[in-house]
Amino acid sequence: MEDLEERSRGRSLTAYSGGEDYVPHITESHRTSKRSSLSRPSTLRDNDDVEDSAISLVKPKDKRVSTRSQLRQAHLVQEPTTPSAPWEQQGEEKLATYPSPAKTAVIMVSLYISIFLVALDRTIIGPAIPAITNQFNSIGDIGWYGSSYMLTSAGFILLYGRIYTFLPTKSVFLSGIFLFEAGSAVCGAAQTSTMLIIGRAIAGLGSSGIFTGAILIMLNTVPLHRRPLLQGLFGACFGVASVAGPLLGGAFTGSKATWRWCFYINLPLGGLTILVVIFLLELDEQKPKLANWRQTMKNMDPLGTVLFLPAITCLLLALEWGAAEYAWSSPRLIALLVIFAVLFVAFIAWQYFTRNTTATVPARILFQRSVAFGGLSQFCVGSTMLTVSIYIPLWFQAIKQVSAMQSGINTIPLVLSVVFGSIMSGGLTQRIGYYTPFMIVGSSLMAVGTGLITTWNMNTSSSMWIGYQVILGYGVGCTMQHPNLAVQIVLPKQDVPTGTAVLSLCQTLGGAVFTAVGQNLYIDKFSTGLQRIGGLDPKHILEGGATDLTRTVPETLRLDVLLAYNNSLTKGTFFAALIVACLAVPAALGMEWRSVKEKQSPPGSVAPRDEEMVGAEPRSATPRGSITRSNSPAHSVSTLGPVPATPAPTWKNLYRSSGQFSSYLTAKVNPDLRNELETER
Repeated sequence: MEDLEERSRGRSLTAYSGGEDYVPHITESHRTSKRSSLSRPSTLRDNDDVEDSAISLVKPKDKRVSTRSQLRQAHLVQEPTTPSAPWEQQGEEKLATYPSPAKTAVIMVSLYISIFLVALDRTIIGPAIPAITNQFNSIGDIGWYGSSYMLTSAGFILLYGRIYTFLPTKSVFLSGIFLFEAGSAVCGAAQTSTMLIIGRAIAGLGSSGIFTGAILIMLNTVPLHRRPLLQGLFGACFGVASVAGPLLGGAFTGSKATWRWCFYINLPLGGLTILVVIFLLELDEQKPKLANWRQTMKNMDPLGTVLFLPAITCLLLALEWGAAEYAWSSPRLIALLVIFAVLFVAFIAWQYFTRNTTATVPARILFQRSVAFGGLSQFCVGSTMLTVSIYIPLWFQAIKQVSAMQSGINTIPLVLSVVFGSIMSGGLTQRIGYYTPFMIVGSSLMAVGTGLITTWNMNTSSSMWIGYQVILGYGVGCTMQHPNLAVQIVLPKQDVPTGTAVLSLCQTLGGAVFTAVGQNLYIDKFSTGLQRIGGLDPKHILEGGATDLTRTVPETLRLDVLLAYNNSLTKGTFFAALIVACLAVPAALGMEWRSVKEKQSPPGSVAPRDEEMVGAEPRSATPRGSITRSNSPAHSVSTLGPVPATPAPTWKNLYRSSGQFSSYLTAKVNPDLRNELETER
């Protein structure tokens, strides 16, 4: 007995903290005995081996442990036939262990820094491009400085989502950070334009895995009911970085630091994230076990990657070159768009007809309601936010005749409202549980704010342009991060990496597509307006930029040129942003009404079995004769066959049933222990 007491104190049953489930199990020798072990009293002796006990606790792979403290803490819950269904995740949430608040805070701050740097890198290079082209004499490479980053960033997002499904999150996230840092170092030290382009491509490759990894780390570090507020801070980081990028880029370029610090700034901040992740982050994950690296490669869907990567490359190149370098009717652009369409259709068909478990984006994820509408919402938010954050400063510089620095200061209302909307909507979601109402309200405000911005003109007062930015920013903040939260609720845990990658891709593509669309509309409408004025060379004025309008245009024509410039932005670029912002409203209405506090998901929302993966080891099943889980408060102990599957249990009631199980053991297994157990309680 003393031996059992020592084992009880030394190996208390911390069920769920390691992600493994313990189930009571009747050993084979007793199952075949003449009378059930459960119906006859027995005494646990000091010498009794676990195998000889009438009842033992079995891990999923038949690793038996049997101390009295473990027996008292066991839960009579049916072992699920499919791993990590959403309702099961909710139960694990309540019993899982998480880092201390201080440790969690440090980890989350490091994740916010990484997200900020990734978002910053998309916009910080804009003001530095003139200085870069002057140093390298590379005017012909201007388009590649931005597109090389976007190509690798968008092209590898889905592949990273697949990698996160099978490989350790911590290792994959660190690899993304290292690639991003290496690319930034190459850009900062670049001696040629080609070297800079290669560095941008490497940085984009690393950035494609950072956001998905940050979401997964938060998933394993913070309980679900506390994530909405922290998830909202991700949106705040994106909003701040989108506007701070041009400001920092202009500040570095115009100072002694030079444009190289637009990239060097990533090194110390990214290095801090690496140190925190290496030394503080500890994740307890259950990844599918594959036989060897060849089976792992098969599950990465190489054919899907071969189809998707060139498709995205063709699309982004067509958008980058359209109108700026080639006419949309040129054979080169038409060929790129046709190749994109063919490869993308082939990719979707391959995902639909291939096995669910080996597809880059399985059909069960792609056509899940919240994922589909959430992807559309992210596309609209990414399009609207990036478009207005780029062209609003240009409007201030050209129409209000302010400096680049002052134009950035004038966008502070947009930044602050995005931050406030993200934090407030996240906090309220955490309190009431539902995120869909905030998406509906936020998308509506985003559409209204964008529509009001299309009314700007030369006489717009400061109160109007401040108020309109606040409405737009608050709507964006309320909308942008809730689809990522929805993915964590509606999908099984194994599918969250892929679902998050899909949403991240939609947001990235939205920004890339509508930035190009906005640029083309701006050029087309401004050129048309200049031609109507007459006596001006549209190409010369377009190359001069917004700040040179007053210097390159005769004073008698200056007012007409400014009116044409204003119309090209408000009736062209901002109007395109308005259209896509309006599409976010039906996307929000299509989201499921799910709560971060709920305990059960709809039937059929399950993940694939491990054995359905290519080369995966089959999951061990509970042998016949096990005491299986049941939702009924009264458990039939005389039936040795498996209990039929029942609806999802209420985890609060199951957690409370531990005391009932201890009493059952006391009465049925060893009545002599009754007094001792009562004393210990």
